Amino acid sequence: RIIVAFSFFTSQLFETHALLKILKLKVQKKCILIAGGSHPTGDPNGTLKMGFDIVVVGEGEETIIELMQKINANKNLTEVKGIAFKSDNQYIYTGKRTEINLDKYPPFPIKNTRYGAIEITRGCPYVCYFCQTPYILGTTPRHRSIENICVSVKELYDHYGDLTDIRFISPNAFSYGSMDGKVINLDKLEELVRTVRDIIRKKGRLFFGTFPSEVRPEHVTQETLDLVLKFANNDNITIGAQSGSQKVLDLCHRGHSIEDIYNAVELTIKNNLEINVDFIFGLPGENPEDVNLTIKMMKELTAQGARIHAHAFIPLPQTPFSKKPVTKISEIYKKEIQNLISQGLAFGSWDNQEILASKIADYLKNKELT
Repeated sequence: RIIVAFSFFTSQLFETHALLKILKLKVQKKCILIAGGSHPTGDPNGTLKMGFDIVVVGEGEETIIELMQKINANKNLTEVKGIAFKSDNQYIYTGKRTEINLDKYPPFPIKNTRYGAIEITRGCPYVCYFCQTPYILGTTPRHRSIENICVSVKELYDHYGDLTDIRFISPNAFSYGSMDGKVINLDKLEELVRTVRDIIRKKGRLFFGTFPSEVRPEHVTQETLDLVLKFANNDNITIGAQSGSQKVLDLCHRGHSIEDIYNAVELTIKNNLEINVDFIFGLPGENPEDVNLTIKMMKELTAQGARIHAHAFIPLPQTPFSKKPVTKISEIYKKEIQNLISQGLAFGSWDNQEILASKIADYLKNKELT
């Protein structure tokens, strides 16, 4: 029996579909195709229509183990919580599974000789309307314990020695240890970075507050920046601004102010750190006045020394913005961002994302792939 499992984002939808068709042509024997990850979780029925046999909905660490056991024993799949499948052409969802304790599972495959970033937090309380995280992983943060994180850090250091690079995955790096994800737990943050630094020593590198985990602007304080300066190796941080219009921020349910963005940039630069600022062009509800406000902010921030990370709005399943229309990015935006890129003041794949967004919007509307 052949079982092939995929995990993919919505941005990988079309490549996954193409690969699936090739697989079905190449593998003559009947194989069981399983899908999991953020896109299948947000669109389980559509994923089954793509040609998958089973979708793991939500966190898969426990589900996949139980699912394999049931498949191997030829038992009823309805006994497995957290999956979707079709039986007699009827869609069946077995119900939500209990959220896992991150400490029970390693952050990366232990057999690999290449290691990725360490996931330290799941869940986000801010429920931004364009983001899948709170809708598929919950709104209450769950943190991996420092003791558990350090097991992985030590494993990395034992493998790479002084060449060790430590990066974290989190919806908001500065929220680690916070009970609600909003009030900073400075003691836990310091314990985390101090303990990691002790393990990797002076020559190992720790990246905190930058890729792949940005931070929220209101969480950029002198105290959090002091931790970056004292314990981390990065010379920059990344914050999510998303728009220069308070109206658009409120429509997105961002939960921070325009002033928070300006304050974060000013304080970061004052501390001799570079700052990358994320913006999303074409957000639902954005009008020409909002575009002008965002351009004004980008000009002011880059004049201070910030760098703009440009994105195009992409609708994602199971978010409030999933069915919102995708519009072409304003020509004014394009002209301004290209000007900033030419000066080395901006970067990003916004142009490719704009094309992808239109294709994804068509799919989410029609639920058809060719």
